[in-house]
Amino acid sequence: MSELSVVEGGAEGGPPVPDSEENRRQVLYWRLLARLFDPEEQASLESASVAVVEDIGLPVALLDPAASVDSVVQRHPDLAAEFDGLMTPEPDADGERNRAAEVRRAALVSKVLLNVFSTGNGTVTAEQLARWQSDAGWLERALGCRPGDLRGGRGGAGRAPAGGGVSPTGTGVGTPAPDLSRLIPEIGPELGSIEAGLVQRMHLREVLADPALASRLTPSMSLIEQLLRDKNNLSGVALANAKALIRRYVDEVTEVLRTQVEKASVGELDRSVPPKRVFRNLDLDRTIWKNLTNWDPEEERLYVDRLYYRHTSRKTTPQRLIVVVDQSGSMVDSMVNCTILASIFAGLPKVDVHLIAYDTQALDLTPWAHDPFETLLRTQLGGGTDGTVAMALAQPKIAEPRNTVVVWISDFYEWRTDELFESMAAIHRSGAKFIPVGSVTSSGRGSVNPWFREKFKDLGTPVISGHIKKLVHELKTFLT
Repeated sequence: MSELSVVEGGAEGGPPVPDSEENRRQVLYWRLLARLFDPEEQASLESASVAVVEDIGLPVALLDPAASVDSVVQRHPDLAAEFDGLMTPEPDADGERNRAAEVRRAALVSKVLLNVFSTGNGTVTAEQLARWQSDAGWLERALGCRPGDLRGGRGGAGRAPAGGGVSPTGTGVGTPAPDLSRLIPEIGPELGSIEAGLVQRMHLREVLADPALASRLTPSMSLIEQLLRDKNNLSGVALANAKALIRRYVDEVTEVLRTQVEKASVGELDRSVPPKRVFRNLDLDRTIWKNLTNWDPEEERLYVDRLYYRHTSRKTTPQRLIVVVDQSGSMVDSMVNCTILASIFAGLPKVDVHLIAYDTQALDLTPWAHDPFETLLRTQLGGGTDGTVAMALAQPKIAEPRNTVVVWISDFYEWRTDELFESMAAIHRSGAKFIPVGSVTSSGRGSVNPWFREKFKDLGTPVISGHIKKLVHELKTFLT
């Protein structure tokens, strides 16, 4: 350690004195950095960290890279609550840090970060992947999110972190640690990348062929991507287990997205339609107010001449939704999310959903649009990108432009850029609503061809990018 923090205020006019709590905190973080960049132990840092952890009453198992957070919490259940929001602490009332508490937090933070970001080399087993997924879930909890949120596929973050963070070189009393909420947009995709790497290091076919091993797998976007890519090479028990994992994942994400659709804004009440005269629609307050003139003060009784009911019918018109999804290698997350989203909107009344997937060839998946599981099994992920083949399928489906919305999901890195954009602009000019979407991932991270981005902006149809909730809101507003 080349630098240790100090606290001002030794003898008047004298040099500052060392802050023992800050030194302890830095020992733990320097040990974390050392282990992240070099798996070999640094004897002095290890022994110093053991002494710190024991002295503050925490289990030494926190320093064991082979021990999962789950195993530590199982032996010491009281620690579970400490991991929730661990990296987003609320500031003390007086604005100053509790340095002793910071040391304890440093030990817990180090455990989570080391387990998640130090993944080693070599083949990964199903048990190791499951352990990493569990540890990543603890990291997400520490950041104030629900497990699975940051890695994608299960919706948005649970709550916005309050701030705070960790730093290996604190600067003394009252200095806040970095605000980790700013890092969450980067942490999510990074976790997804690590998980994808672990999946690629698995002998996945052998794992799927063994029901006991397959049962240990937790479905995630990275795992589903690998299963979809490899499904044509699977058969028998391995294929059945792969389908079961895909089905589990689809069901989980469908539930989350359906909730988002239900919560999104809906159409205005249609007061031209008489309210349905059933008890659940009875407007009791209005009924009493309108009949107050019938109050009999002698009998102290209100006579009701007329009942009033609430309007619940909303203005809806038949709509056609055409979803075109780039299924090339860079758009797998979007393909999965949009396939599920299309199936949800296909279940809405008076919404005619069409689904097209493409790379260098286009596939009309409309017959299966109501079933995302069957749709995904028919996709062929990977390959190049040629949107003109998809446009050839999409354009004939626009029968009534004013009543049609076309959602085009892609990174827009195309071969025939001018030809494709001109056909998209023609759809927009026809009166149909054209919505270009750069990414519909849970993390909101995606790359869009800057040429297309500027062209769409000039056209007045800027690219939607970010969280899938943005697309849900746009579609729900137009279709209901």
